[in-house]
Amino acid sequence: MTNRREENVWIPESDLDGMTVDTLAVRAGQIRTGQLEHSDPIFPTSSFVYGSAAQAAARFGGEEPGNIYSRFTNPTVQAFEGRIAAMEGGERAVATASGMAAILSTCMALLKSGDHVVCSRGVFGTTNVLFQKYLAKFGVETTFVGLTDMDQWERAVRPETRMLFIETPSNPLCEVADMKALSSLAKANKALFVVDNCFCTPVLQRPLEFGADIVIHSATKYLDGQGRCVGGVVVGPNKLMEEVYGFLRSAGPTMSPFNAWVFLKGLETLPIRMRAHCDNALELALWLDQQDNVEEVFYAGLETHPQHSLAKSQQSGFGGVLSFRVKGGRDEAWRFIDATRMISITANLGDVKTTVTHPATTTHGRLSPEDKDAAGITENLIRISVGIEAVEDLKTDLARGLEALQSSSNGNV
Repeated sequence: MTNRREENVWIPESDLDGMTVDTLAVRAGQIRTGQLEHSDPIFPTSSFVYGSAAQAAARFGGEEPGNIYSRFTNPTVQAFEGRIAAMEGGERAVATASGMAAILSTCMALLKSGDHVVCSRGVFGTTNVLFQKYLAKFGVETTFVGLTDMDQWERAVRPETRMLFIETPSNPLCEVADMKALSSLAKANKALFVVDNCFCTPVLQRPLEFGADIVIHSATKYLDGQGRCVGGVVVGPNKLMEEVYGFLRSAGPTMSPFNAWVFLKGLETLPIRMRAHCDNALELALWLDQQDNVEEVFYAGLETHPQHSLAKSQQSGFGGVLSFRVKGGRDEAWRFIDATRMISITANLGDVKTTVTHPATTTHGRLSPEDKDAAGITENLIRISVGIEAVEDLKTDLARGLEALQSSSNGNV
């Protein structure tokens, strides 16, 4: 017996015009099949069939829209792309195999030999390596500058500058960029302004509204939210995304249908998760700021943070990542981390489970000592991605780290 489509039942598409990001996170981008399923379906297939050889030729030749091969056309991936594009307020999104693949695809599609990039120092360590080591092999030169120093940005721009690239808030010191100012600088020099929005997500910040040309995410982080899958996505105008899509089609850094489905499920709860992350992170930042063995806390939600007012003007929340310096060096930082008994020691972030890491030897471990120093990645720096556990329980676990430092300073090691 052949299962038939419910072809005689008509279900109108959701009218999402003017809806908020909370609603878009749940409903945007869904591609409902003839089976009229309510949940998003998964299409774990490598290829698609056609009604005739002529139709196959039309699909491959671009004369007829439709699926061809899951390296670059898959309905589940397209649903994820449609949802995140709607949430960011962009025309189109292109999903990739990882966050780094999203950055690489953007650069390979839109830059050429002889082009110049200005990048903030406060980016994920592997982003630094990608620009400094690998793109340089293909003739793309990068200058690194302080995220918040507009004089450095202006001095770094050259006639051949084609891209300004930032993360805001930065990783791991939570510095905040003036996106409008950087957008103006980019436009004045006919360069693209690219923003990695991983820390805030479109729930807290929409860079396109502040002049960004392209937004990038590691979907592995908050978009998933539970540390299950690796993926990335690029969002922007159709013209630019068509170039990124072309690179994806040829080079193949592709998101799998299963991962796209997991990310779709993650997006449904993203707004409520981000608010819980923000609430917990702010309370922990305030608490850590009062501890004797903590030298300095980095979190834009603190009124003492130098870009606190700027963050309030660009973000609807301060995010779930904070960092702090303990008194001492690497030994003390490791002692603090090792004393915790609940918080996960891992370099991933954006999980509902709180994680802790030592950036100088993990996320930014491949940077040279000079680059670490310039980026503020000291040996006594610890980064926490605050989850959604009970905040009092998180304080209890972090207090174990503080007690270990106190015992050490008293000679009780």
